Amino acid sequence: MTFLERLRDPRPILLDGATGSELDRRGADTSLPLWSARALIEAQDVLFAIHADYARVGAEVITANTFRTHQRSLAKGGLGERAAELTHTAVAIARRAAPSAFIAGSLAPLEDCYSPELVPTQVECEREHALMAAHLAEAGVDLILIETMNTIREAEAAARAALATGLPTLASFVCRSDGRLFSGERVTDAARVLAALGVHGLLINCTPVAAIRQPFEELRAAAGALPVGLYANIGHTDHIKGWTNTLDVSPQEYARLAAEWLALGARLVGGCCGTTPEHITALKMNMMTT
Repeated sequence: MTFLERLRDPRPILLDGATGSELDRRGADTSLPLWSARALIEAQDVLFAIHADYARVGAEVITANTFRTHQRSLAKGGLGERAAELTHTAVAIARRAAPSAFIAGSLAPLEDCYSPELVPTQVECEREHALMAAHLAEAGVDLILIETMNTIREAEAAARAALATGLPTLASFVCRSDGRLFSGERVTDAARVLAALGVHGLLINCTPVAAIRQPFEELRAAAGALPVGLYANIGHTDHIKGWTNTLDVSPQEYARLAAEWLALGARLVGGCCGTTPEHITALKMNMMTT
């Protein structure tokens, strides 16, 4: 079964949980600027175990550790010339760890997820996302997951690049507590622009559990017939290691809230920064009993 065939199936699709914050939780070095990409050099065994754990508890989509393997981010750590190599390594590790899952290639913002003022020029966005999307396609991902986008214009550049590969493409936005993108743009406008490009699904991600429902409902209303979904975060950003994990939302509470999201029409549900295999386990068990 291809990912597009699975997406046409009306049953909910369980995504995996966080990789970057889980690497930190398991003792791997996630210090900036490389963040999760450092594990591709120093902690491949830990990364493999994380992917395998998410697959074991029922995640159908495993996201390869490519969030920070585009050339721009790696260059900040002196590794820009290794972008293609490390992207291929990330996808290969995910594939070995979860051979029965769909492997998604993460296509992330070129700069900081929460700083829309840092988004490069449109020419740079188009060129660099096209290169990253090509690396993901060459590495053999089943789909491209554009995630944590904070402006419509960068999301549009990433979507055009991803769709040009011919791979199924999902696009996800990060939102402020008021329900708008960090750029101040409306979710409705973002959804309409990306839907018109032909993406195969739309999501909200890396937004706190307490704030994610409002932008998701707006997304669902604007997405038409497109599958929609969400994956929330738990914790907060850290300027040294990228993320600080907290115990603010238990796996059971996360699963309870996810049941509400599913009832509202979510087709794709998982976890973002701060979530663990235990959160995905609880989510899976909840999905099996509802």
